[in-house]
Amino acid sequence: MIPRYLVDFDVAELTKLEADVLIIGSGIAGLYTAIKAAEDRNVLLITKKALMESNTRYAQGGIAAVTSGEDTPASHMQDTLIAGAGLCEPEAVRALVHEGPEGIQELIRLGTAFDRENGELALTREGAHSHRRILHANGDATGYEVVRALSEQVVAHPAIQVWEESMVIDLLTDHGECIGALVQRPDGERLYVTANATILCSGGSGQLFRYTTNPDIATGDGIAMAYRVGAAVRDMEFVQFHPTALCYPGAPRFLISEAVRGEGAMLRNIHGERFMEQYDSRQELAPRDIVARAIVHEMERTQATFVYLDITHEPPERVKQRFPTIYRTCLSFGLDMTTDWIPIAPAAHYMMGGVQTNLYGESSIARLFACGEVSSTGVHGANRLASNSLSEAIVFGSRIIDRLHSLPPLAGHTLIAYSDNRAEVLASSVVEERHKLQETMVRYAGVRRHGEGLQAALEELQGQMPIFKAVVTSREEIEFANLLTCALLVTDGALLREESRGAHYREDFPKTDDSVWHKHVQQRREQGITEECVHDI
Repeated sequence: MIPRYLVDFDVAELTKLEADVLIIGSGIAGLYTAIKAAEDRNVLLITKKALMESNTRYAQGGIAAVTSGEDTPASHMQDTLIAGAGLCEPEAVRALVHEGPEGIQELIRLGTAFDRENGELALTREGAHSHRRILHANGDATGYEVVRALSEQVVAHPAIQVWEESMVIDLLTDHGECIGALVQRPDGERLYVTANATILCSGGSGQLFRYTTNPDIATGDGIAMAYRVGAAVRDMEFVQFHPTALCYPGAPRFLISEAVRGEGAMLRNIHGERFMEQYDSRQELAPRDIVARAIVHEMERTQATFVYLDITHEPPERVKQRFPTIYRTCLSFGLDMTTDWIPIAPAAHYMMGGVQTNLYGESSIARLFACGEVSSTGVHGANRLASNSLSEAIVFGSRIIDRLHSLPPLAGHTLIAYSDNRAEVLASSVVEERHKLQETMVRYAGVRRHGEGLQAALEELQGQMPIFKAVVTSREEIEFANLLTCALLVTDGALLREESRGAHYREDFPKTDDSVWHKHVQQRREQGITEECVHDI
């Protein structure tokens, strides 16, 4: 069984620090929530690497919100519900589409410079959107621009303290509520932080898979910590694979934004043939799960390891201006996207599931909140609509701050200690174990799944559980324990859900079964795995 804590400790022996609000993570969710919380509170923001290193930084396409008179929140909601394949929570989506535009104005006020055309916000369209509603910055560097602006605000704010290169090991609870966290500083010192509210903004878990668009830090830490503390985790079987990641010798799986297809790029197999019309009437602008599976099928049919993305028919200057980051990155590997077809393949991109929250970001554990990719607000359902993630972080970050106003002060708590008599040392390198886990997940729990393979994955993953009995000291060891926790949750959920829906595709159950599976899969450490109804419109 996954233990309550990863390490043995006694807080009576540790240095204590107090904060009004503890925020874990420095993507858009963490930075924005810190700025809003600091308006009337002292905030401690902890990030395990540099302040600007997060999934948000690498987000290219943009942020979805209704800012045009030709678009409506009702249309945005409908697109989101369709992409979510029946598992979106309508009230959460309604909050997103109605409050997102105000969030955009707040980002602008905080210094984010979105691209403009003729003085108006420039908009593009992405897969499964019915209108051009995607705002972007510096062409294809939206995430970087948002993080830049928010980071400057955070660093300059007198009420926000930032700890970089620091690893949160576990959340601390007393009498059923979260009172803070156990933290390891860069020099290895461990201390504990108490806070009136703890907000997880720690991002996703793309590093579960060998091929991912996510940076190395995306190891599912917040989800794993919340699960260990007893919080409800939901919909972990729904992992989104981005259809178009660069697939070229010597190059990382660099994301080729959905917006490239939104601006007219076509998919071709290795024989140069367009193929998406054979799979969906929306062709290249179909939802991501459909495009990803079509690419995998086409790769198998042609016995290739990639397909091509072709935007060579567009004017070269327009391509360079609209996608400067992608253009420069491809060019650094000898590929000119204005004249060359770009080899691509799907890669793990986004976790739809996460820590289950209500409409105000509250988890099932008192005083513990979650925001951004670490959370399961109900917005994304079984398949996230492109560019809804950044707007979700802003909308629900604001809602969390609203709820903090009614949160009573943290009362006195007992001194917590925990011992599992850990003494074992890992028998193999944690780097080797991480690679083994990633290979298992790619092979059995990737774009396409099967019951037999998922069962085999569970057996292989259970063979790696000695990490939970070992003495862990390094960030890499803690990250591996978190990855293993998330891998078990994903695989368990995928094995239970005997249907195909959204990003979850079972070859042995290829149809969507609303009569049985129009519901969420919920997991808790003590209660195990259960099912939960979807709230219909």
